Amino acid sequence: MKNYDNIRREVLETSHWLVENGYLGRLSSGGNISARVPGKEIVAITPSGIPYFSLKENDICVIDLNINSIEGSLSPSIEAPMHVGVYQHRSDVNAVIHTHQPFANTLSIINKPIPALFEEVIVEIGHEVDIIPYAYSGSSDLVANVNSKLGNLCHCYLIQNHGTLCLGTDAKQAMKNSELLEHVAQIYCQALATGEQIQTLPQSAIAHFKEMRQLRLK
Repeated sequence: MKNYDNIRREVLETSHWLVENGYLGRLSSGGNISARVPGKEIVAITPSGIPYFSLKENDICVIDLNINSIEGSLSPSIEAPMHVGVYQHRSDVNAVIHTHQPFANTLSIINKPIPALFEEVIVEIGHEVDIIPYAYSGSSDLVANVNSKLGNLCHCYLIQNHGTLCLGTDAKQAMKNSELLEHVAQIYCQALATGEQIQTLPQSAIAHFKEMRQLRLK
């Protein structure tokens, strides 16, 4: 049997970073994190129902894209089908983070996508942080709703009345995207609270930075 300690450690360390920085609860087990073994149809993912600071490396589940267990005795997150769906539809993605981070989740409950506000956001995340329609956690409907939005090739999404979905070429980039998403979501919430008109980037700038991002993704 192959050993997947490195990818399990990556998922564990990512989960601890997210907790320490307020993206996941310290005592709860809400949210989930996964990483794909590059070039393989093998995924390491957090288990279901265990607080993150209680997790050890061997608790991280290793599954294939049919959600069959490869290593680990615990049950994988109920959202494993959502993670697998991302990997099946996006070859550029090797890490998926689902959190309930505060400012981004505020926008998810008012059904407010984040438009093109800053250059860095377009280059790193994409031209929009779109809304994925609500469906029950762990349901096939939620998987279908997520899959329907992945074609925009962005790296962050808001799941209506649920949380966020942040993607990356690796766990480090997915964490960076989670951080950037929360930063821009906080600014957007504060701007909306003023009641003033929101100024997005000009269309010419959006097109320019979309092209720059596409070149980076090649």
